Amino acid sequence: MKSRMLKHAMVLLGLAVIVGTPGLALAADPDWKAVEQALGKSGQLQPGDVFRIGMPRTDLAVSVKGVPVKAGFALGSYAAFKQVGDQSMVMGDLVLLDQEVPAVMSGLFSGGLEVTAVHNHLNEMSPHVMYMHYEGHGDAVQMAKALRQALSASGTPLGGTPAAPATSAGPALDTKQIEQALGRPGRDIGGGVFQVTVPRAEAITEMGMPLLPAMGVATVMNFQPLAPGQAAITGDFVLVDKEVNAVARTLRQHGIDVTALHNHGLMDTPRLFYMHFWATDDAAKLAQGLKAALDQTNSQK
Repeated sequence: MKSRMLKHAMVLLGLAVIVGTPGLALAADPDWKAVEQALGKSGQLQPGDVFRIGMPRTDLAVSVKGVPVKAGFALGSYAAFKQVGDQSMVMGDLVLLDQEVPAVMSGLFSGGLEVTAVHNHLNEMSPHVMYMHYEGHGDAVQMAKALRQALSASGTPLGGTPAAPATSAGPALDTKQIEQALGRPGRDIGGGVFQVTVPRAEAITEMGMPLLPAMGVATVMNFQPLAPGQAAITGDFVLVDKEVNAVARTLRQHGIDVTALHNHGLMDTPRLFYMHFWATDDAAKLAQGLKAALDQTNSQK
């Protein structure tokens, strides 16, 4: 713990020196193209200057309660990089088969990265997968190389020619109806999966550094079309302690399963809990249930 706190303190000191010294230029942003090449996947610059690289497990055919799930719906590994002073921070989540977990964890440690959580997100998954959350501080390219080396112990598709985007040949969602029920806009994230993301209203930090929505610190609600008018939903609510039971109770009242409750980070302020969920039903009805749960949280309007 002392080593971790010292590492964060050094990052913050570097930022203070850069910002507080007249005539001293701010640290240049990392070469994101070099980060992409090191990791073997392309990314996008997100709000707050977060560079996010998605690594969906398109190699896996996973079902939940017999429902085949798309990679973008529930199998989305990612890495989110943020420049802080003269160093970068990376945090993210890795989707792993049970047998991949030990070697990938050892690979992260060997590359100087830290593991912050290992757990399920959903229940009754076949094959069973786990989710490993991680964090690191240092040179962005070197951390990307370390992450790629760790992931070489898994089947995560990296490098080579990118696969063609998945197309949705089945039923389509009435996304306007979902947006109206939730009172917030969403976006198609590929394969017909519709996502609505809701940041919290208060600032989230770790040792004084901001943790932004694009880094995975936001409530995420994914809709995957099933039969006409029907959808499967999953995602997670990001909560403070006093909201946990109110949200869980509301979800259950609307027929939505609570499938996991846990941390994703270690030193976030305020202390956050992530509640994962699952249900299949009428898409608009599910959206109304999620809205009722969202109303129990301190989320941005």
